[in-house]
Amino acid sequence: MRPGGRGVAGGDSAKQREQNAAAPEIPNLGRHISDLFRPYKRQLALIIALVMISAGLGILPPLITQRVFDDGLFPQDGIPNMPLLAWLVGAMVTAFVLSSGLGIVQTLYTARVGNRVMGDLRVRLFSHLQAMELGFFTRTKTGVIQSRLQNDVGGVANVLTNTVSNVIGNTVTVIAAAIAMIILSWQLTLIALVLMPVLVIAQRRVGQVRARIAGKTQESLSEMTAITQEALSVSGVLLAKTYSRQRAETDRYAAENARQIDLQVRQTMSGQYFFAMVQVFLSAVPAIVYLVSGFIITSAQGEGFDPGITAGTIVAFTTVQSRLLFPLMALMRIALDLQTSRALFARIFEYLNLVPAISDAPDARDPSEAPDRAGRIEFDAVTFRYADAEETERPTLDRVSFRVEPGEFVAFVGASGSGKTTIGSLVPRLYDATAGSVRYAGDDVRDLRQEALMDRIGVVTQDPYLFHATIAENLRYGKPDATLEELEAAARLANIHDAIAGFAHGYDTVVGERGYRLSGGEKQRIAIARVLLKNPRVLVLDEATSALDTVNERAVQRALDGARGGRTTIAIAHRLSTIEGADRIYVVGAGRILEHGTHAELIAQGGAYAELYAQQQ
Repeated sequence: MRPGGRGVAGGDSAKQREQNAAAPEIPNLGRHISDLFRPYKRQLALIIALVMISAGLGILPPLITQRVFDDGLFPQDGIPNMPLLAWLVGAMVTAFVLSSGLGIVQTLYTARVGNRVMGDLRVRLFSHLQAMELGFFTRTKTGVIQSRLQNDVGGVANVLTNTVSNVIGNTVTVIAAAIAMIILSWQLTLIALVLMPVLVIAQRRVGQVRARIAGKTQESLSEMTAITQEALSVSGVLLAKTYSRQRAETDRYAAENARQIDLQVRQTMSGQYFFAMVQVFLSAVPAIVYLVSGFIITSAQGEGFDPGITAGTIVAFTTVQSRLLFPLMALMRIALDLQTSRALFARIFEYLNLVPAISDAPDARDPSEAPDRAGRIEFDAVTFRYADAEETERPTLDRVSFRVEPGEFVAFVGASGSGKTTIGSLVPRLYDATAGSVRYAGDDVRDLRQEALMDRIGVVTQDPYLFHATIAENLRYGKPDATLEELEAAARLANIHDAIAGFAHGYDTVVGERGYRLSGGEKQRIAIARVLLKNPRVLVLDEATSALDTVNERAVQRALDGARGGRTTIAIAHRLSTIEGADRIYVVGAGRILEHGTHAELIAQGGAYAELYAQQQ
């Protein structure tokens, strides 16, 4: 088993996951995050303007409150000034209404921008993963990849949708409140803000702890997703039932679930003591202000000067200070969320920063369409070693050379592990040769556009993949605009049309997860029909008839023989009976070509092929 596969214990050890949970160091992470918002600069500018206006309006009522007390309710003559009081109250209500209305509009634009940014990030990550080489997916659990798309992107949703407006709104409110407090009484302002540096330092320490826990939490979610994907797939359930391992799978999931619960509790509680301390401090400030105000007024009276602190000043100051409580706590929570989300963003950008091992060259071109070249396949001293192989290991392919002319039918046979399937993977450039070159139509495949190359090559694997969709939808994956007549023609070539017509819903029959509602032979023939619908110049058949019984194998073989007209065909075969009519047969062993020739020539040589043939006979 290569790394990335599922071991007997069902995955990595807890110690390994703890080590992997640490967020990777991503250079310029802040710039990466800010770039997500770049397409929405105008909307952000509008949101910022709305937030600043709303925050500014929100601070007016406390300032008006001072006038209400000192000039409206308790003027110097002792008689309430009703006209002024009515005007001041009207101004306060108007400020509240305008602030609330702007808040609704701001929330709408914030939700739109935030969710679009999150959607862009999810699609960008999905698209980038689609561009990764096949080796990445053989090394990485499917559940872990799904977790990055779902759990990690979902984990930063709140940051993307609300952070910008919340930071701006609360910052403006805090600054405006601080200015208003200074205007009202600089002495009382010093008392109210004296412990703020201590709170900022404490907040940073709490944020670091929460970021570490967040990384471990997401790693645990990835493992749970991987367990779910493995154990609850059709293949996983079948395996568990046939080996009576349902209880073991449940225990494995329960153990990871218990770890997840513990991490969630730790993450929830990691900041509670800090916020309790902040709330106690900020809630106690008004009482302290009353006490300090008493001392200031008493001292001023004793020394015969006016301290400038009236009942209206004290009421307005404590009102402003109370309005400072929630924005200040919100900013501290946002700061903690940002520190926590950095771990999630780092995991997301860790994938986004991966460079595909196989990509188009800057000057990549389309393959030649010249009749004498299109469909020609050449291997020139090709050596291949998997990325996770040790240097001391024998390479999978060792200086392999051959040439297949357009329209030829060649086959590769050999024992399991000999390297024949790897040859089939190098033709469509699912992997790149470690040394030497693979050529299509005379050009090195590394000089060709991947999409254009794949348009000309069709692959049918030993284990065909069908979507949980109708037969017609699965067939149209090879040609999205195919008509029903074209579907039927391809199905007839693959000897599957009559079977499809016998289903109650015909081509609208849903095949089930990975096609489990069909027999192995039916799945294989639908896969062959799908690739024939694509009509490629080169056909790579990797054990394509291995799942068929003798009758269907011969029928499909005849269909493939008819479909090969003018098409280069490379067959990776185990059953030698399927390739007896090949123009040339290559026998592969230990990563090298041992012998080649026609079926009759190889039998006459009495070598490795003759021995394989005798064993099967």
